[in-house]
Amino acid sequence: MKRIMLKAKIHRAKVTDANINYEGSIEIDSKLLKKSDILPYEQVQIYDINNGNRFETYVIEGKSGSGVISVNGAAARLVSTGDLLIIASYALMDKDEARNIKPKIIKLGGRTKKRLRRMEKREN
Repeated sequence: MKRIMLKAKIHRAKVTDANINYEGSIEIDSKLLKKSDILPYEQVQIYDINNGNRFETYVIEGKSGSGVISVNGAAARLVSTGDLLIIASYALMDKDEARNIKPKIIKLGGRTKKRLRRMEKREN
């Protein structure tokens, strides 16, 4: 039997833009993608902490170090700039993989750019 398990989560990412005139997706700073092991074009679920909206979309890679979290297309109607989001990626795995999964969890606390700088300093 296969199970769907949490693979990665970016917690409390602040929406920097909501662009209804762009085709659907969520643009995420490439540094956050690398840290969380989320790939461009990967399906993600989005949970808006401020208003309770939940939706699925796919990821596009944003400029490294920009702190961008931009919800695009029709989903832009479900968020507002400044909202805090949980961005979750799941993976299908067998029982043994599921028992040993260690999801990558990035906690931003609503301060995306500041947290990125701190992460960078720790690496150096």
